[in-house]
Amino acid sequence: SEDFKFPGHTEYLTERFEAKNSLMMMVSDGFRMGVATGHLPLQDVSKALTKELIKSKIDVFLQSLQEDFAIEKPKLAVLGLNPHAGESGLLGQEELEIIQPVIEEYRKRGVLVFGPYPADGFFGKAQFKEFDGVLGMYHDQGLIPFKYIAFETGVNFTAGLPIIRTSPDHGTAYDIAGKNEADPSSFLHAFFLAIDLVKNRMHV
Repeated sequence: SEDFKFPGHTEYLTERFEAKNSLMMMVSDGFRMGVATGHLPLQDVSKALTKELIKSKIDVFLQSLQEDFAIEKPKLAVLGLNPHAGESGLLGQEELEIIQPVIEEYRKRGVLVFGPYPADGFFGKAQFKEFDGVLGMYHDQGLIPFKYIAFETGVNFTAGLPIIRTSPDHGTAYDIAGKNEADPSSFLHAFFLAIDLVKNRMHV
């Protein structure tokens, strides 16, 4: 709207709380899906991907897995941008020039960051089950498989904020408001996840 100049809650809350970095993370049980570029038109994704951006998203993801989800040494998968993760440069250079070098930096430090994985095979083989978190490069690359797998139980969590913020993984659905048709499952999961995250942050 004209009064709300942000593409989504993640961007608004990041500015509102003056957070240095944040990450939109979709959560359902052990499946945690983050996206590097968030609410951005697809035509702008490649230009937005930089080593600095990917590092910042990996950093906030790893920190959240440790502090919010109590995972001492998290294992993170990073997806490629292009089909077949670029096919060694045949289908794009982003993997070779941007994504792979960043991953190698973490590996040299002994941090468990792996990839870049081709998204289709990664989800087709259910490899996400082998990791504590998965970082996709753009919105639909991560949210389509996530919502297919966990639409009714999925939760949208904003990592990197000084507060715990969760919400259902779907929209407002004003068209069915007041008709007793809405499924509260995702809302309830968001509520209970928030409680768990607060406990983890407070070490309760």
